[in-house]
Amino acid sequence: MRLHEGEIEAAGWRVATLLETVDRLRAASPGVTGRPRLIAVDGRGGAGKTFLTHRLCTAGQGDAVVHTDDIAWHHACFDWCALLAEHVLRPLHRGEAVDFRPQAWADHGRPGSITVPAGAGIVWIEGTGVIRAELSQWLDASIYVQGDLDEQERRLTARDGDSPEQRAHVAAWLREELPFLLSERPWSRATMVVAGTPVLPHDPETELVVAR
Repeated sequence: MRLHEGEIEAAGWRVATLLETVDRLRAASPGVTGRPRLIAVDGRGGAGKTFLTHRLCTAGQGDAVVHTDDIAWHHACFDWCALLAEHVLRPLHRGEAVDFRPQAWADHGRPGSITVPAGAGIVWIEGTGVIRAELSQWLDASIYVQGDLDEQERRLTARDGDSPEQRAHVAAWLREELPFLLSERPWSRATMVVAGTPVLPHDPETELVVAR
């Protein structure tokens, strides 16, 4: 697996079911009552975070998802921690619903808001940079999605195109992503590591490949 310099490859990969994975994450926060569990899903761009989060969410009952890309939209790549904590994580810790319209949405004419209904069982907080020291007090468990860089870059190109503008955007993103993640080392903080580019045979509908 080709990783960026400084990232440690997880070991002891094995196949686990989606339900087993969710149960393991619940077990990591046994004392949560009166509010949803808040579980972070982190990984580099193109690692497969959004797809994994969707699969985990559908395996549960009454779960919800918050994407940090929505917090960061027209704001900043990584300087959105205070917005997420104050307007999403804090009300969820109080057992309240969330209905947050970031100022950047209003400024740029984006309709709607970031919403989470009250009574969710798990709220999955998905996005690069969410497993960070500054948010550790708010998160009950976490997943780091580790993947091969070549495959992640292929996915990004397939998703976003390969125009000069897009290549410039990716280069600008990496100039912030790489030092930020090397500083925070989310792979070492995570409750578990999941393979974003798995090589073990498994059923992609019902199973994941996780590190032991």
